[in-house]
Parts: sequence; C-alpha cells; structure tokens
Amino acid sequence: MTKRGIASPNPTQEDVSSNQLQRFLKELGPGIITGAADDDPSGISTYSVAGASYGYTTLWTALLSFPLMAAIQFMCAKLGMVTGCGLASVIRTRYPRWVLWLACSLVVIANIFNIGADLGGMADATQMITGVPGFYWTPFFAAVIVALLFWTSYRLMARIFKWLTLVLFAYIVAAFLAHPNWRAVAHSTFIPHIEWSKSYISVLVAILGTTISPYLFFWQAAQEVEEDRDHGKATVAQRKGSTNAEIRSARRDVVTGMLLSNVVMYFLILTSAATLNAHGHKDIETAKQAAEALRPLAGAGAYWLFTLGMIGTGMLAVPVLAGSCAYAVAEGARWKAASLNLKPDLARKFYGVIGVSIAVGLALDFARLNAVKMLFWSAILNGLLAPPLVVMVVLLTSDKKVMGNRMNTRGMKWLGWTCAAVMTAAAVGLIISSI
Repeated sequence: MTKRGIASPNPTQEDVSSNQLQRFLKELGPGIITGAADDDPSGISTYSVAGASYGYTTLWTALLSFPLMAAIQFMCAKLGMVTGCGLASVIRTRYPRWVLWLACSLVVIANIFNIGADLGGMADATQMITGVPGFYWTPFFAAVIVALLFWTSYRLMARIFKWLTLVLFAYIVAAFLAHPNWRAVAHSTFIPHIEWSKSYISVLVAILGTTISPYLFFWQAAQEVEEDRDHGKATVAQRKGSTNAEIRSARRDVVTGMLLSNVVMYFLILTSAATLNAHGHKDIETAKQAAEALRPLAGAGAYWLFTLGMIGTGMLAVPVLAGSCAYAVAEGARWKAASLNLKPDLARKFYGVIGVSIAVGLALDFARLNAVKMLFWSAILNGLLAPPLVVMVVLLTSDKKVMGNRMNTRGMKWLGWTCAAVMTAAAVGLIISSI
C-alpha cells in the first residue's frame, strides 16, 4: 500500500473500475480533517461576532485567507512528507532550543485556552437543545474525547474525523435559510472594507487567527507522518522523501480542506450578518444568545443547524488541539514513543500531554468564563502568535538542507511571505489601535 490512498503500481480490477470521484474521496485525509477542524467553536463564534458586529463588510476576508491558508498548510504537509518528521522535530534540528521551546510553549498555551473555549461552546449549544445545564456537559464531552483518543486506533479515528466534516455543510444550508441581501453580499465579497478602530481590527485579527491557526501547522505535518506510520513506515529513514504523485495528492487534499474551511467561514459570516446584524443584534455575549437569535429571524431549521454544527465541530477540533499539543511537546523533547498509532501504555508521556491539555482546558471552563468571549479572544491570541510561526514554516520549507529538491517554488514563497506580512500588519494594527 502507498501513502495517502494513491493507487499501487499494479492496480487490481477494483482499482481500475473505480471512478474519479471515489479515488478523489479516498485521497482526502489530513488536509480535509485539518480544514474542518479549523471551523471549530472558536471559529464559529468569531465569524458570528464578525457578522453580527459589522454585517457583510468582513466577507472579503474569506477570499484573502484562502490562498494564504492553503499555501502555509501545504508547506507543512510537504515538510512532514519530505522529512518524515513533524514540525517541532524539524525546528529542533535547525534552530536553537530556546526558539523550539518558545514556539511549542506558545502553541500549547493557545491550544489549552482554545480547548476550554471549545468545550464551553459545545456545552452551551447542548444546553440549548436539551435543557440540561452546560456544567454537566463539559466533563461529558471531555471524557468522550479522551476515550476516543486513548482507546481507538488512528485508522478508526481518521475515518470518524472524515465523516464529522459533513457537519460543516449545516452552516452553508443555514445561510440560505437566512435569506440574505445577495447584492450587498456580492459588493462586500469583492470590495474590501476596513475600519481603523480597535474593535474592527480585533475582529480582523481574530478572523485571521482562527483561520490560519498555529496548532494546525503542527497537526498537518504530524498527520502526514502518522499516515506513513499507518502504512508501516516506522522509522524516519523509511518515511523520508515523497514521489511527485504523493505531492500532487497532498496538494489536492490540502486545497480541498482549506476551501471547505473558507467556504464555511464565508457562510457563517453571511448568516450572522443577514440575521443578527440586520435586526440590530450586534453584541453577542453568549453562545445561547447567538443561536437563539437565529430562531425567530431565520427559522427553526437554521437554529438547529447552527447549534448541532457547533457540537459536531467541537468533537472534531478538541482532539486536534490536544493532539497538536502532544506532537509539539513530544517532538521537541525527542520522545520516541509519540504517536496516535500507539496504545496509551506504550506512549504514556505522549498521551499524558493530551490528558493534561484537556484537563486544564476543562478547568478553565469551570472558571465560568464567558464562552463566546473566551472563544473570540482565543482567536485573537492565535492571530498574535501565528506570524513568527509562519515565518519559520516558510524559511524551513525554502531551505535546501531540509527539503532537498522539494523546496518552495517562487509562487509559494510569495504566498508564504504575504501571509506573514498580512498577519503581522493586522497584529501591529491591533496593538497600535489599543494604545
């Protein structure tokens, strides 16, 4: 068997008879999961805040973020495929240890904050449809996610994650149920609108931060390594290198995942603008308020889709957040037993990081912080942390000593540096506007 579902050199009759759609769906893996995990409760709340506060005027950010996000994630995927190692492992070999542990520490802190926020958002959503207080739902979801990560195989987990991505289509349907002003939508999509205010810049940083999130860099590279491990390539030497076909497959997977992520982002902003902002609901304080406001404005269908979507995306995103913490720490510390393919008793420290990450995130949630505000501010934190990590990813994937003849093309370098510049400018703008 080859990597990423690519057909073997001697295809069977079944391989020959399978159509292009089947082959395409079979190729989808780390990229589609990463893209779907990007639209977690943090992202949902951020896009809802953007749409409620500023209407359609932030829709243009979806067109900006898609090529930048796709470029960075493809760099991370290619890094994992070519080197046979995760992002933290490569940083360790090329930069001083303080750079490695600063990067890992920032990602772990942001992820734990995000885990707590996502669990809180899921609990609030479940409370709305069951009437059972969210206080009981947060430990329930945490326990289910821990059980999923600790006692299922990587192959089963990847399959579950791929099916969970379907929940994202709920937000596209909800947008059409909201009956938006399509002329205003088209205008705001293609004509950027920027306001020089702390509030608007913070929304812009949050959108970029929750779209181009640091934890996804670590997760993408690590999952490419896990794909190889799942195909029996246990050592770095066995995993190192990739064929042209594998690179093309990875590109299709990543671009599809990032396109899905940005399409959902676009329609979430659109839905909130057409309902909440259009009817004067510009200040979202709780997840319940955001969803309940949809019921009279867009109908029960949109309300249920919005609410169930938040639960489903949380189930997808929290394992990715906790897993990326574990990969970052394990690769930085050079733990040999560090893989979701291994059972917990064979990788105790690796799974220990996962468990502690979720436990601390759960503790943050029990501190009774406002769920939507915590989700939104976690996105801003990611927006401030991402620029230096983007710079490292571009430098590493442009380094011949790391990538050999798989270095970034001129176009990829341009997109990477543009991403770093845009996110840095947004972060600096937020700091200046705050002062």
